[in-house]
Amino acid sequence: MQIDARGKACPMPVILAKKELDGGCNDLTVLVDNRTAVENLTRLGNSAGMTVASGETLDGQFVRLTGEAKPVEHPVISCPTTGNGYAVFIGKDVVGTGERELGYNLMKMALYTLAQGDSVPAHILFMNEGVKLPAGEEQQVIDSLITLSEKGCIVLVCGTCLNYYGIADRLKVGIVSNMYDILGAMQRADKVISL
Repeated sequence: MQIDARGKACPMPVILAKKELDGGCNDLTVLVDNRTAVENLTRLGNSAGMTVASGETLDGQFVRLTGEAKPVEHPVISCPTTGNGYAVFIGKDVVGTGERELGYNLMKMALYTLAQGDSVPAHILFMNEGVKLPAGEEQQVIDSLITLSEKGCIVLVCGTCLNYYGIADRLKVGIVSNMYDILGAMQRADKVISL
């Protein structure tokens, strides 16, 4: 199988590859256009116990992963950040307290505003009720998170929280993560903004 991930910002090439590997693919070639993607895909293949080969193409590079993949829960992804070293923590699906509808609309606008800005966060971290946003049906929220991902923002979503709410199978954008990774992202950030 072949995935054309050229033009896709980090960590999208790894996320696309991991999805195929998790689905049982044992011969995958990923076309990319930057060295960071080659390095991240190589780490993914190595951590999955696969044979990894890479090289140049006429208009980019490729990484080929072959063999039986063992499960990789959280691939180590190294993405150059495009933000100012800050993280956004979202622990609920509304901003503030009071009227729920108003709070939800404020959250949609906050994510949209972040996505349209030039200084995107290095990470957006979803926990507790916040995980309902990347697993929800509100297309504006999903589009904003996809735009942020394409700009280099890493979206981490608490797997325990997704399971608690019974929505793990509905996640539309982001990497299923854990407390260790989410707290680590907060500790490495220059500042953390909580919505």
